[in-house]
Amino acid sequence: MPDDRTLLLDGRRFHYTEAGDPAAPPLVFLHGITGHARTWDDEVAVLAGRFRVLALDQRGHGDSDPAPGGDYTVESLAGDLAAFADTLGLARASLVGLSLGGRVAIAFAARWPERVARLVVVDIGPDVAPAGRARVGALMATAPERFAGFDEALAWQRAANPRYSEAMLRHRVRHATRPAPEGGLVWKYDRALREAVRAGRWRDPVDLWPAWRALACPILLVRGADSDVLAPETAARMLGENPRARLVEVPGAGHTVPGDRPAAFQALLTEFLAG
Repeated sequence: MPDDRTLLLDGRRFHYTEAGDPAAPPLVFLHGITGHARTWDDEVAVLAGRFRVLALDQRGHGDSDPAPGGDYTVESLAGDLAAFADTLGLARASLVGLSLGGRVAIAFAARWPERVARLVVVDIGPDVAPAGRARVGALMATAPERFAGFDEALAWQRAANPRYSEAMLRHRVRHATRPAPEGGLVWKYDRALREAVRAGRWRDPVDLWPAWRALACPILLVRGADSDVLAPETAARMLGENPRARLVEVPGAGHTVPGDRPAAFQALLTEFLAG
């Protein structure tokens, strides 16, 4: 298992995990909108023999502090990543980002190209398909604020993630929730995000197409063949607008490719990052 660690960035506490040789090439994982660093534990275990592997709880997720003023924009999260890399002395790293984490990785790699060796973007692009945006928004908006116990939380997550193995789902739910003072369990990720979605206030107008075109490192774009978030036409446009990108579609996977088809995803990572 990776080590759990914390550091302060601009006075706020950030949690991350780390495994592997500190002298090895750095590899940083970034989770999605309701995720956390421990969703990457299986990938960390596979790659820790060759990399210094770090998985960050982004602001307001996992065991990191919430965002000041509810600021969860890509620009601010990319700034957190820069501060994280500076604090740990990561002059150059490879990045793997799922969904929101992929958008953050794109923004970071475009702004600081000299700091990124390789980039893996998982099932996300500059444009998000309306059906996928609506589905994810509905899940966040209707998510219960409290569960009576672990089994209830697990059942709710099972309905949203039907392809996950039982062991993986239990692991992710265990690290996605915390005990509530009044009993039961609550989500770790910031309630302000769910409230903003419910009220229709969660917006990030960033245009990532210029950033995507500016990327200078080798890029692996991974799409779940059944995804409703990264449309086939958006993926095709991404290839057309950046010749450094290679697309792989994973059969039997939806948006959360690492959870839906973990072995296939880990094989793709291992092959691409070895280049």
